[in-house]
This record gives sequence, C-alpha cells and structure tokens, in this order.
Amino acid sequence: MLPQINFSQLSLMDALDVAILVEVEALERYTLFSEQLGHRYPDDAADVFRRMAESEKKHADELTQQRKALFADTPVTVNKDSLFDVEAPEIGSIRWNMSPFKAFQLVLASEEKAYAFYDEALSHISDTEVKTLFSELRDEEAEHVRMIQEFISKLPPEAHIDLDDED
Repeated sequence: MLPQINFSQLSLMDALDVAILVEVEALERYTLFSEQLGHRYPDDAADVFRRMAESEKKHADELTQQRKALFADTPVTVNKDSLFDVEAPEIGSIRWNMSPFKAFQLVLASEEKAYAFYDEALSHISDTEVKTLFSELRDEEAEHVRMIQEFISKLPPEAHIDLDDED
C-alpha cells in the first residue's frame, strides 16, 4: 500500500525529499534496533542493524547532496508523516535473542518492501524526471535485495542460532 502522497503531482524536488525521508526513517529504525539489542559478540544482530544504519545514512547523504545541488536550500514540502515503514522494518519485529540470520531476514524483507514501494509508485508517476529517479531507486533496491540474499547464503551455520537465555 502506498503512503498518502499524490505521486502524480510530485516534482523532482519532492521525489528526492520522499526518497531522503525513506532512507532516514530506515536509518533511525536500524539505529534503534542496534541500541535496543546491544552488542554481545562480533557480527551479532546488533551489528547487522548498525551496519544497515550506516548504509542507510550513506544513501540519505547521497540523495541530500543531489537535492542540494539541484535545489539549494529550498524548504521541504513533503510531510514525513505521510510515510511510515516504507523501507524501515516494523517496530516490533526484533527479539532480544535474534540470530544474525534472522536480523538479515528482516533486512531482506525491508529491502524488498522498498523495492515494491518504488515499483508501485512508478505506475502513478507521469513526470519523466521523477519516473527516472524512482526507476533508479527501485533498481538500487533490487541490487540491495540481491546483495543481502548473497550475504545470507554465505552466513556460517552458527549465525542461524538464536541466543539462549543466560539466566
């Protein structure tokens, strides 16, 4: 389901703002998850989420630079309340004992969700520049899905094991 945005009326600036907000929401969610889980051992679920937060920040920064180059400091007109869980994993989706494998499954589902968002939005867009941007973003999400799937396939067996309750 698409957020409450009229995609047929988006300007290129608004489309960039939507994409930035999507990345920032995911960055904030992954940061929250990493902090909530706490680091227990190298490459644990918290590390998975920390690395994803870094990746989302990088994407948001790149989009922000692109926006600044095109539109300088023109105020944002897209309401961030119109977007929710576009790419960010759902708030209640982590567990204290989740394995890195389960963390990556959650990441994969989020990347697939972002792909579906851009793919569905494209059918509502007529502006050529916005369509091009959203096509590029959709294709980036498809590449992220492929990369996460490949990474999951290479996880060692112990990465599939949830933590035990130490009490």
